Amino acid sequence: MKVHHPVFARVYERVTSALEAKGAAEHRDELLADLSGRVIEVGAGTGLNFGHYPHGVTEVVAVEPEPHLRQLARAAARNAPVPVTVVDGDAADLPSKNAAFDAGIASLVLCSVPGQAGALDELYRVIRPGGELRFYEHVLAKNPRWATCQHRAAPLWKRLGGGCTPDRDTRAAIATAGLETEQCRELLFSPTWAAKLTAPHILGRARHP
Repeated sequence: MKVHHPVFARVYERVTSALEAKGAAEHRDELLADLSGRVIEVGAGTGLNFGHYPHGVTEVVAVEPEPHLRQLARAAARNAPVPVTVVDGDAADLPSKNAAFDAGIASLVLCSVPGQAGALDELYRVIRPGGELRFYEHVLAKNPRWATCQHRAAPLWKRLGGGCTPDRDTRAAIATAGLETEQCRELLFSPTWAAKLTAPHILGRARHP
């Protein structure tokens, strides 16, 4: 499936770069700490994770379907501390053989893929048994009133945000895909007023059994 959000992609580029200094960079360090082996990253965006990969990683295959973001990611890959190959691809149909990777990365992407369950099924397929899914995602709030606000805002938010959906229960979806969560830190991250609706985040690790 082709993805083309030229206006959102340029807004995303500016917003995410600004958020790094407000705490997102530390979250990426935590997300990728101690990784090793072959890694597939789904929805790489502009490549902001690339500089945070530890040297134990032998290869990163970074999948990004949006053309403008993919171009920026390829530029970022040239300065990465580990080998990174940026490819076009769909989260629901990853360009990989079964069990080809030691780890998969889902970083602020499971909110916007059209089919979250399909994307997680694909990650399950390409991560080897015993391998990891590392995830850093904004999610549905536990507070009922906050969750209601997210549900009500979701249609407009999705249209303006390149498909981003603020009210997904991603932790439950990871479990439904058959991945066993081993660590999961819940945090609130709203560095700007516009991000308050999506402040609830989870950051953790799940194992392919």
